[in-house]
Amino acid sequence: MTADPVELAVEAVRYEVDGHTLLHGIDLTARPGETVGVVGPNGSGKTTLLRCVYGALRPTGGRVLLDGVDAGALGVKDRARRVAVVPQDAAGTFGLTVGEVVAMGRSPHKRFWEQDGPQDARRVAEALETVGAAAFADRRFEELSGGERQRALVARALVQAPGLLALDEPTNHLDIRYQLEILGLVRALPATGLLVLHDLNLAASFCDRLYVLSAGRVAASGPPERVLTEELLAEVYGVRTRVGVHPDTGAPNIVYVP
Repeated sequence: MTADPVELAVEAVRYEVDGHTLLHGIDLTARPGETVGVVGPNGSGKTTLLRCVYGALRPTGGRVLLDGVDAGALGVKDRARRVAVVPQDAAGTFGLTVGEVVAMGRSPHKRFWEQDGPQDARRVAEALETVGAAAFADRRFEELSGGERQRALVARALVQAPGLLALDEPTNHLDIRYQLEILGLVRALPATGLLVLHDLNLAASFCDRLYVLSAGRVAASGPPERVLTEELLAEVYGVRTRVGVHPDTGAPNIVYVP
């Protein structure tokens, strides 16, 4: 359901608005098929960075490369064939059914005014089934719970068949079962994954590498076991923790200390 995985390179990306610098020369890489997490406290620049990657924002400095091609030089459709997005909210979906919202993901692969065909319908049905949303395919999107909406948005990204999945808090509003299922699905896909996450234990379990942002800069990067230290969490988040090793996964396991 995905294209060949994309190699992502973020080179010295800056972003400024109204005289304020939100990103200070960010460097980030994601190898083809790798799952990379971006973590950090509120206001650290995580969502701004993700929006620069998928084109909602144009960097005021630096560049984003997709398989070595400057993403800023790509047309909207060409970029959408390479990158699919799961945002924190879903604009432009009022009055549509869940199935219609998911089918929007096929737009980059169709000519203007081209109608959906059997292959499109099959991809939509498969994606809805994959994320556990088939039962409410005919319901209005705005009638769904937050968790149901999130699963539908993931399904829309899947039918886009991207080489890079950019996900902004994909576990937002989901109960623990669907958090694990959605992140497990993303990890299992051949596509490269770039995820903004708040839950550090989930990030440690499902990401190959992490970038920790603080005030628009990279405070640390590398494998979770090297990055998620008690010292760094105290410095970046201002909290006391105990970092151990999960007995089943071997990933860092963070316990917050009052």
